[in-house]
Amino acid sequence: MHIDNASRQYTTGSGERRTTKCYLLRRSYRDADGKPRNETLANLSDLPENAISALRLALKGATLVDAESGFDVERSIPHGDIAAAHIMAGTLGLRSLLGPPSRERDIAYALILTRMVRPESKLSTVRWWSAPDTTLACDPGIADAGTDDIYAAMDWLLSRKGQIEKKLARRHLSAGGTAMYDLSSSWVEGTRCELAAFGYSRDGKRGRMQIEYGLLTDPAGRPVAIDVVKGNTAGPVAFKPVISKVRKELGLKDLVFAGDRGMITKTRIAELRALEGAGWVTALRAPDIAALAADDGPLQLSLFDEQNFAEITHPDYPGERLVCCRNPALKVSRAVKREKLLAATEADLGKIKKSVTAGRLKDPDKIGVRVGKAIGKHKAGKHFTWQITGGAFSFRRDEEKIAAEAALDGIYVIRTTMTAGLADAPGIVRTYKNLKYVERDFRTIKIDDLDVRPIRHYKAGRVEAHLFICMLAAYLTWHLREAFAPLTFTGQDIPEPADPVAPAQRSPQARNKDAAKQTPDNLPLYRYRDLLSHLSILDRQTINFSGQKIEKLTLPTPVQARAFGLLGSPVPIRIT
Repeated sequence: MHIDNASRQYTTGSGERRTTKCYLLRRSYRDADGKPRNETLANLSDLPENAISALRLALKGATLVDAESGFDVERSIPHGDIAAAHIMAGTLGLRSLLGPPSRERDIAYALILTRMVRPESKLSTVRWWSAPDTTLACDPGIADAGTDDIYAAMDWLLSRKGQIEKKLARRHLSAGGTAMYDLSSSWVEGTRCELAAFGYSRDGKRGRMQIEYGLLTDPAGRPVAIDVVKGNTAGPVAFKPVISKVRKELGLKDLVFAGDRGMITKTRIAELRALEGAGWVTALRAPDIAALAADDGPLQLSLFDEQNFAEITHPDYPGERLVCCRNPALKVSRAVKREKLLAATEADLGKIKKSVTAGRLKDPDKIGVRVGKAIGKHKAGKHFTWQITGGAFSFRRDEEKIAAEAALDGIYVIRTTMTAGLADAPGIVRTYKNLKYVERDFRTIKIDDLDVRPIRHYKAGRVEAHLFICMLAAYLTWHLREAFAPLTFTGQDIPEPADPVAPAQRSPQARNKDAAKQTPDNLPLYRYRDLLSHLSILDRQTINFSGQKIEKLTLPTPVQARAFGLLGSPVPIRIT
C-alpha cells in the first residue's frame, strides 16, 4: 500500500489559480492477466498533514512511538560555566603547562576548574564529582576519584610547582621589567597544621591561627608564583626568600621588585643593593618623609604648586630617585580619620578623669594602667600629653605634634632604582600604584571568586598545593574576567589620567555601563560571578529516545551565545 498525491491545479473564471488537495490510500496488485492495477482503498484528504506523514512512515515500515512515552530526559547537568573555563584553559595551554598526560594531571586540572566555578572543600568536591553533578567529572573520567586520588594529584602538582612557575615567569616577566609582590593570610580550621601560627590576621579573625602567603605577579596582576610561610612571619622576612627564588629558580636576575613599604624595608633594600641587576620600587615610612620635609630638607610644599608630584634627590638615597606625591583626597581622608581617633581617645580619657575626680579611682598605678589601655586602643597616644599626680589626672591634645603630622597629610614619597630610560616620574607613580592589582588578586583568591579560606589541610605540602591550585585558578580567572569584560560592569579601554597621583576614576564607558546596565546591543550586564551562574544553566542533557541515547545542549540564551563568542569558540558538548 502507498499514498498517492492526486492534487490538481485549476484556474477559475476570474483568473485565480487554485489547488485541490487529494490524498488517496491505494493498493497495487496484478490482475489475472499479470497487468499492474491500482485499487483506491480510502480518501485521506480530510486528515491533517502530520497524520498523513505518520501514515507514510508506517507504510514504509518505520516504528512510530508516542512522544510522551518514547522521549525521556535521563539527566541534565550544568555545563556552560565549566565549558567556558575549559575553553580559556585551552587557550592558555593549561594542561600542557601542568605536565605530561596522566590521571594525576586530569584530577589536578579538574581541581583548578572546580575551584573557579564551585570553590568548596575537597570532600565536598569529591561528592560533587561522584554524583556526578558536573560534566567536568563525567568527561575526563574522574567521577570515581576519591580523596586519596585527590591528595595524590595535589602531591603530584606540588612536585611540578617550580617548573610551572618558571614557565609562567617566562610568559609574563622579562629581564629589566617589573614584578609585583605582596603578602596576605588566611585562617586555618583545626589546631594541628604545621604552618599555622598566631600572628597578625589580615582577615580580622581573632583567636584563629593562620597561614601567610606571598603572591608574585606581573605588572598587570597576572599571578606568576606563590609562596607559603608560617602565620607569624613578618612581611620583610617573607619577602627575603622571594629575591633568591626569582633569581635562582625563575632565572630572572635583572628585575625590579615593586612592594609596599612594609614589605621592602631598608634591610631588604640593602640586600637587593648587593645583587647586580636587582632593583626596587617602594615607599618611604612617615619618619623618613618627615626628615625630608624638615626646614633644610628637599621636600617642601612649594614643590606641589603646579602639579601633585615632583622628583627630588637626597644623599641618604644614593643611586635612587625619589618621587614626592600629594594626594588631596588622601589628605582629607587622613584628617577626618585622625579627628575621629582623637575624639574617641579623648572620650575614653574623659571617662578616666571623671572616675578620678569622683574619687572612684585613686591609685596612680591603676590610673596609669587605664590610661595606657585608652591611648593604645586607638593608637593616638602620641598626640596627647597627660599627668598623673597623686590622685589627680589631667590630659590635653598636643596641638604642635598634630599640626606637624597634618602638614604632611596626603604626601607620600616613592623610592626607586628605575632609571629615566625605564620610566619618567609619572610612570614611577603608576608602577607603584599598580600594586592595587596584587590586592585585586588577593580579593579574587580570598573573597570574590575562589574562597581560599578557611584552609582545612594539616600537612605543609597539602597547604602549599591547595594555595597553588588557587593561584592557578586565579590565573585563569584573570583571563576569563578580561574576556568577559564586554558583558560585565568592568571598565574597558581605561585612559591614562593626566594626573597619575589623583584617585582612579571610572572611565566614561564604564559610567555609561553603570547607567544603562546593558550592552550596546541591548544585552543585560552582569557581575562576573553572576555571569558564571547564568552560564551554568546552559545544560547538557542525556536524552533517551526510543532506546537511543542522545547528548544535546540546551539552546543558549543570547547572553550565553555572546559569552562564548567572546571566547572565540562554540560551546563544546564534551570536556575533552
